[in-house]
Amino acid sequence: MEAELSRAPIPVLATARHPPRAVIFDLDGVLVNSFEVMREAFTIAYAEVVGPGRPPFEEYSRHLGRYFPDIMLIMGLPQNMEAPFVRESYRLAHRVTVFNGVLDTVRTLRERGLLLAVATGKSGPRARSLLDQLGVLSLFDHVIGSDEVARPKPAPDIVVHALNRLGVSPQDAVMVGDAVTDLASASAAGVPAVAALWGETDEAELVRAQPDAMLREPGELLSWCSV
Repeated sequence: MEAELSRAPIPVLATARHPPRAVIFDLDGVLVNSFEVMREAFTIAYAEVVGPGRPPFEEYSRHLGRYFPDIMLIMGLPQNMEAPFVRESYRLAHRVTVFNGVLDTVRTLRERGLLLAVATGKSGPRARSLLDQLGVLSLFDHVIGSDEVARPKPAPDIVVHALNRLGVSPQDAVMVGDAVTDLASASAAGVPAVAALWGETDEAELVRAQPDAMLREPGELLSWCSV
């Protein structure tokens, strides 16, 4: 069934809409490929805090999109894993890359006059540091981290905060994410949710979340935003 799903065309599920004035992006898995860096940072943090044994990264990866302390709470892992995880994430940040097609897409959206924001499960300082290191921070009007809102994803707070910073209404924006938590956050804020399939993601799970669209390549966002 999942093999058939991966071969099937992904429909735009909601077509009665107008072109957005703003796009809000998740960071990891949408703009940047950081999966292996997260795996290594998690493995080191687990060994340092918990000790020997196989780190449950597969379970951790199912919660991506959430704020790291929330994931630790859900998994029943020590909150003090956060410090070594963040330390290693900074140390390994040079290995994070921007997905193919993302830069052209983001630059084209800016040229078209769209407002752009990032709303991420990372902390704000870490997200801005990573984007700055990659040389793309200036492409975004605002970058908002989970530590900068009262309730992180899947609550709508971070998307609502992005809307307020951008000065647009929910119907004039779209949120692009690669996790169910991203889509839930967008929907709760009244913002159309677009699922990004070009990273490490569970396509079947995203289909079940019924986003407004599912895109296989970053460039497809340009056509969808022009509908």
